[in-house]
Amino acid sequence: MPTYRSKIQSKLPAVPTSIFSIMSTLANEQKAINLSQGFPDFDSDKKLIQLVNKAMLTGKNQYAPMPGIFSLRREISKKMENLYGVSYNPESEITITAGATQAIFTAIAATIKKDDEVLIFKPAYDCYEPTIELFGGKAIAVQLNPEDFNIDWELVRSLISSKTRMIIINTPHNPSGKILSAIDMLQLENILKDTNILLLSDEVYEHIIFDGEIHQTAALFPALAERAFITASFGKTFHNTGWKVGYCLAPKNLMAEFRKVHQFNVFSVNHPTQVALAEYLKTPNNYLELGAFYQQKRDLFLSLIKDSRFEFTPSKGTYFQLLNFKNITDENDFDFAIRLTKENKIAAIPISVFNENKLDTKVLRFCFAKKDETINKAAEILCNI
Repeated sequence: MPTYRSKIQSKLPAVPTSIFSIMSTLANEQKAINLSQGFPDFDSDKKLIQLVNKAMLTGKNQYAPMPGIFSLRREISKKMENLYGVSYNPESEITITAGATQAIFTAIAATIKKDDEVLIFKPAYDCYEPTIELFGGKAIAVQLNPEDFNIDWELVRSLISSKTRMIIINTPHNPSGKILSAIDMLQLENILKDTNILLLSDEVYEHIIFDGEIHQTAALFPALAERAFITASFGKTFHNTGWKVGYCLAPKNLMAEFRKVHQFNVFSVNHPTQVALAEYLKTPNNYLELGAFYQQKRDLFLSLIKDSRFEFTPSKGTYFQLLNFKNITDENDFDFAIRLTKENKIAAIPISVFNENKLDTKVLRFCFAKKDETINKAAEILCNI
């Protein structure tokens, strides 16, 4: 085949291969237990799968409406009203997306232009910064405290300039499992209330919160809600990340801009899955019981490794647990993660790749969204290191 000889100038020249791809590929090659990438190794509820099958068999196989089927948007609106007492119009303020990452991409694409600045908190999910750069913006990093992952709100205030267009938050936070408190959200609200700065609130783990804590959605805070794109994930909630279905909430004026991009990005999302989810959401326990379900897995994992050489603070949310290995080796976290996968047959994610200037705090992220059998095997390995 002839080689195309014109040189393409990369729009993302500094973007490497995703650490998730690196570690999952290595885990497969080494036949290691994969606690790196954030997906369950158990099935979705059979009832939900049956609902998808039913939707397919009854002809829901053509394009869904661009913003998503109305029945699903209506159920999401009801969920927000029942859980938080806030109202989102299903007609104009809710859009179904091809996963939360597409929602995040679309919100940034719709609002960020050349030389706009966007504040992100590091360690950060790896889609934020490249998307900002893709549309000519500049990511301004705010490094979280490496000991407790708290936010220095005075530092945030000092970094805001006339170029600041957006702040991105993530609660519960991946990879730390930290959750933002009501005090945190009030401080953010105070910073933003007299500005034109937008908020992108990544809340994909909203139902995976432990120890009696309560999710503080941006929708609860009026001066945040009026400027916020809130993104969520059915894949994270219902153990089916491969379906790639999520949604975005935003006030009507912001959602109108979001949909302008959405319609040319994916146009519409898997139709039979939407039909199934609309029905499944009618039973609130399908998501209300999620915190207890994953807390049992977190507690099992931590109880099994409590006598290991790893140090940890129990995760407050998500299905990730950070483990500090400073008592084990002086290696950097990337090298240690590679060695663990090859020699000990267990894969994790090094946190430095998400930190500003690749700050190495000797911490790895492990996913405990696994069968108890997998957790037991993984813990046995970790206790022998």
